[in-house]
Order: sequence, then structure tokens, then C-alpha cells
Amino acid sequence: MGNCLDSSAAKVDVTQGSHTPSGASRVSSKTSRSSVPSTLTIPSYSGRSNFECLPTPRTEGEILSSPNLKAFTFNELKNATRNFRPDSLLGEGGFGYVFKGWIDENTMTAAKPGSGMVIAVKKLKPEGFQGHKEWLTEVNYLGQLHHPNLVKLIGYCLEGENRLLAYEFMPKGSLENHLFRRGPQPLSWAVRIKVAIGAARGLSFLHDAKSQVIYRDFKASNILLDADFNAKLSDFGLAKAGPTGDRTHVSTQVMGTHGYAAPEYVATAILIPTKTDYHHCHHPYSGRSVALFSG
Repeated sequence: MGNCLDSSAAKVDVTQGSHTPSGASRVSSKTSRSSVPSTLTIPSYSGRSNFECLPTPRTEGEILSSPNLKAFTFNELKNATRNFRPDSLLGEGGFGYVFKGWIDENTMTAAKPGSGMVIAVKKLKPEGFQGHKEWLTEVNYLGQLHHPNLVKLIGYCLEGENRLLAYEFMPKGSLENHLFRRGPQPLSWAVRIKVAIGAARGLSFLHDAKSQVIYRDFKASNILLDADFNAKLSDFGLAKAGPTGDRTHVSTQVMGTHGYAAPEYVATAILIPTKTDYHHCHHPYSGRSVALFSG
């Protein structure tokens, strides 16, 4: 992947073909080094955030009573993941461990492996970098926000010291795994462009609402990929409500991953939605774009 991108190597075709949904873009590439198709359809989305009319801030009771989420018991998620067995482990992050599980789509109870709906269960470890506050923040935002480029939160568990989150399963894992871990084949240019567009749409959705949301942790490990390489933003533990009224920014404690946060935010602790988050996409010295198109 060390060669420069030639203008003839990849292109975004926004003309509608006979098999392209209305309003969608089609990404095509002449390269065939990846196992993914050389022509991919990027679904369009024109909806606005349903978060703009919801009250903020909300109490813990209001957050946990969301009608969009299932309140799991610890034993339900324990059974769904086969007692958090090592061979069910998908990964580990600052929050804790992520396990693969299965639940019945109708009853939301544990199902046999290979049947029902596949889920990803994130289990907070007490000594981890994130705690109850970040866990509750994630439930708050993903319990209200719904968009094709945001990962879907199915439910949660709050039982004693246990803090767990259950998400839709993303078969292709994180973008980070594809960029920085050696695999049989690299991502094609078409897929890289599709992922970049999807991630940008997710950020745009968060910033488009009247009640803006500042993501604050945009990085390759938080961009998950479904079976068709559609990008979805995950991990909203550091998200924060954006400015309201005539305010243009929010002052807060500096949070995020070292090396990924916008330098002006680190220096001033001032959050500006379209600058703080988009620094990761457009800043010339930001590693996200470089990694996506050269990793």
C-alpha cells in the first residue's frame, strides 16, 4: 500500500446505476487485492437526529428507563456469552472485555451459540480506565440516538458492581484491526473511501441536531464495521452535549485518547463540535486520515 493513489485507481461514482438505490453513492476500484467487492454501494441517509427534542441533562433513572433498551440481568448476559468463556472473547479496551453472545430476537433471553441474534457484550472491569459515569453516558446517548452509522445499543445490565452493555455484533470488527494488524489482504481503496464517508456521516449526524453531541473519541478502534464494511461509531463514554443557544463552545475537562484529541482542545479545554471532532478527519497532522489511506 505504499504507492500513491492514482486518479484512475479509485473513484466515487455518484451516478445512479441500475442496481444502485436512489440517493446512494457507488464506490468502485480497479484494485483487487482485497477479498471485498471492488464495487460497493454507500447507502444514503437524510434523516435528522431524533435527539434534538429530548431533555438534557437527564437523571440516572430517566436514562435507565429508556423504552429503546432492554434491561438485562447479569445472569442473562452471563448465559448469553456462555459464562464469559475465553473462546467468546472478542477484544479488550479501556472499558473492559468484549464477549460474543447469542440471544433470542423475540424474548431477548440467552440462545444457543449459532442460533438467534448475535450480540457483543462489553463488561466493565473495576480497575479499568472508565467507570460508572462513562458507562451511564454511553447508555444515555446510544439509548436515544439512532443512525445507520452509529452502533446500535440493545441493552444494559446494572446489577451490584456489574456494569455491562449489549450491542449489535459487528462481524468485521474495528477499523484499527484492518489497518494495523497483519492480515491476508489489505482493504481496497473502495472500502477505505466507503469507511471514511460512513464515519463522517456519523459525526455529521451528531453535530446536525439542535442538541449537538461532541463525540470526543474519534479513532480507528472506535469505528466498527458490519458485514458489508459499513462504518459505525461506537464507544460514547466520553461524549458530551454541545453548546446551546448563542454559545459557540463548551468548556470542560480535557478527555480523550492521547495523540487523537485536537491540540487546541488540549491547550484550552474548549470544545467546539465541528472543530474538535473533525480535527481527526481533516487536520493535516492527524493520523486518522493518513492511516486509513496508507495503512
